Amino acid sequence: MSGYKAYQGNQVEGAGPLGLVLLTYAALNKSLGQTRLAILAGDLVAEATHTGRAMEALIELSSSLNMQEGENVAQSLSSLYVYMMNKLTEGLCSCSTDHVDEVIHLAQQLHEGWMQLSAQQKKGHLSAVKRHAA
Repeated sequence: MSGYKAYQGNQVEGAGPLGLVLLTYAALNKSLGQTRLAILAGDLVAEATHTGRAMEALIELSSSLNMQEGENVAQSLSSLYVYMMNKLTEGLCSCSTDHVDEVIHLAQQLHEGWMQLSAQQKKGHLSAVKRHAA
């Protein structure tokens, strides 16, 4: 196993639920970017490969939703993930980046929201540690 693969494995193993969501969004954004580049290059095989990876990330995000605890937010996210998957499927082999650009925009906004939540949790955790240490 290469050093990078070991690092990735440690990163996943050490991540909590929110960390896994952030890692999945990072993978989604990377795949979407590669999909866009493949479309611009006219490489249909690479477009399909990277679109498939993006779809896998969206499926992972969707399957990780807690519909009981998340209620309306989880339902809204689920609907948005389905919309994003449909957009990617509809745009396959269209020689246009419009569909990918829309999904990239949505994924980036969602990723930013999750990163803000993570930052808030870390800030709250640090405050609690400081209070405990005092």
